[in-house]
Amino acid sequence: MDYKPKILVIGSANMDMVIQSDHFPSPGETIIGGKFSLIPGGKGANQAVAAARVGGEVSFISKLGKDLFGETNLENFKNEGIDTSLIKQIPDQPSGVALITVDSSGENTIIVAPGANSHISTVDIQAADSHFEHAAIILTQLEIPLPTVLSCIEKAKKKGKPLILNPAPATDLSEAFFEGLFMITPNETEAELLTGIQIRDDDSAESAAKALFGKGVQNVIITLGAGGAFVYTEGFKGRIPTKKVQAVDSTAAGDTFNGALAVALAKGESIEKAVQFALKAATLSVQRMGAQSSIPTLEELSLKN
Repeated sequence: MDYKPKILVIGSANMDMVIQSDHFPSPGETIIGGKFSLIPGGKGANQAVAAARVGGEVSFISKLGKDLFGETNLENFKNEGIDTSLIKQIPDQPSGVALITVDSSGENTIIVAPGANSHISTVDIQAADSHFEHAAIILTQLEIPLPTVLSCIEKAKKKGKPLILNPAPATDLSEAFFEGLFMITPNETEAELLTGIQIRDDDSAESAAKALFGKGVQNVIITLGAGGAFVYTEGFKGRIPTKKVQAVDSTAAGDTFNGALAVALAKGESIEKAVQFALKAATLSVQRMGAQSSIPTLEELSLKN
């Protein structure tokens, strides 16, 4: 049996309500959409599922409401083989919900009501001591309170564990988030917000990555959608391309990338090889509808060239 590295994911879990449409409505406009789907999502949950499906032994720290969506998500995590011992259901908050519109080109708009996700606290992080100690890679994002994210980063550094910060959704961060951080994985929009540098080409991507590197981040990966990813590390600097495909829905493509990246790195792959693997997973995900419904398995990836 293949080695399954321990991956600890800290983040949000939502239920995604997805409507397909030819185009996005303008402010004040009502349009008739197409198919409606109810799909488990949330950046943390998506990344946990992605890591589990491509070969990781995943533990997930999150919070859900004691409601139908919470029960559905919890059952889904168990079916994916994810350790749910650190997931709490709280009775006085609803589970997180995302309202998603997907247009005919595969682009999306998303509004998130965090609900129980807003109550993932530093106390929950401190209570997960043994999970931090045993994790090969730790992965977190920004759909949970920023003090909680910073607590994850500080605890990982204290334990000497590599942590990947996916700074999504885009928000400004203090310098404390960057110093000594193992890896950051912004997309173009997030990288611009964090550095003030608009990414138009490889040169500007390198400038933004260099700026993040200069803040104390050890490894910077800027995801570029169909353009692949720009990597800036001590040993490698450059863009890694990805296969061109017809996108159906870009929801969870970044989450798929990060989950697959964490597993590949935990298995000892070089950053270049890990990024190539993660791009392969993300490229397959954009050819399918939905968040977790689009995430490929290791078996599916092995069948793709």
